[in-house]
Amino acid sequence: MKNDSLIKVTSVSKNKIKTGADNYTAYLSILKGKKIGIVTNQTGILSDKTHLVDFLLGKNIAVKTIFAPEHGFRGTADAGEHVVDGKDSKTGLPIISLYGDNKKPKPEQLVGIDILVFDLQDVGARFYTYISSLHYIMEACADNNIPLLILDRPNPNGSIVDGPILEKEFTSFVGMHPIPLLHGMTIGEYAKMINGEKWLKNGIQCKLTVIQCLNYNRKMNYSLPIKPSPNLPNDKAVNLYASLCLFEGTNVSVGRGTEKQFQIYGSPYLPKSGFSFIPKPNLGAQNPLYNGVECFGEDLSSQTKVNQLELKWLIKAYHSTTDKSKFFNSFFTKLAGTKKLQKQIENGISEKEIRESWKDGLQQFKKMSEKYLIYK
Repeated sequence: MKNDSLIKVTSVSKNKIKTGADNYTAYLSILKGKKIGIVTNQTGILSDKTHLVDFLLGKNIAVKTIFAPEHGFRGTADAGEHVVDGKDSKTGLPIISLYGDNKKPKPEQLVGIDILVFDLQDVGARFYTYISSLHYIMEACADNNIPLLILDRPNPNGSIVDGPILEKEFTSFVGMHPIPLLHGMTIGEYAKMINGEKWLKNGIQCKLTVIQCLNYNRKMNYSLPIKPSPNLPNDKAVNLYASLCLFEGTNVSVGRGTEKQFQIYGSPYLPKSGFSFIPKPNLGAQNPLYNGVECFGEDLSSQTKVNQLELKWLIKAYHSTTDKSKFFNSFFTKLAGTKKLQKQIENGISEKEIRESWKDGLQQFKKMSEKYLIYK
């Protein structure tokens, strides 16, 4: 059974990328006369900065409920912070959190909804939880016979497919599928793969329509118009995120509690150097690691753009920390999706050899994912 479809509209000015949200002539007719639920946050905007919810209400589309992922509807909650249900102060619409006790919409929360719309800006990393929320939304849609409409957005790391493949026993909310750490797909392509590979429970599939981006290919640079979460403040952080996020499974800070989140790293246990920082509470990090303590490390904010998963900073930090036995914590295996990476680093395996060990898995993934790609 073919459960997904792709909608493209070609009347668009040349060369300017249009997101799925901006490709509204392709989806307004689908939504007209229906009661809508929307999975979105602060990234769900059109090119003129109008939020999708406000845009649809202005077009007399009956928006009934907003579903919000990690960081909440306005995108201000800390990473991992419990997000509660509420009400949008601007529109009065009910907001149901998909991060906390309720990662999957309950049947009673979907009563009266004719179609769900999904519009979130992903960054292409397996542990960025918006694709985990996508999984549960698709499952809820399949369970309740509700079609899902995805408004696609470019992947700012769209040309990078790299890293170890997640092993099934390490499945968690920061890694739900057997994919590499950087998957190189858009949300729309990824949803097609979830459906096509029957990764939802019991192999169920949802009725899926993807409104594609126009004038986009995965080799293009795409600068995000708004930060996708509190600790990814700019394009540099988005580019370095996957490489530095592995530090979240160690005793090293990635700059939460500074203005250079995911562009610096350091800890009190690394050698004193010409660069240091002191984390302090700020938006997105109310109680940062090493709050008020000087951390030594590296400033990567002027680093040239990376085009692969970089391990050199992680390996360097491990080999120069004061007590290697306290470097890794249990979260590292969840982030890596395998126990092998930690063992390889501890055993002094070179980055080149580690990368070689990913080769077969990456080739298999690329072959499997190719049939779901929308963009060249």
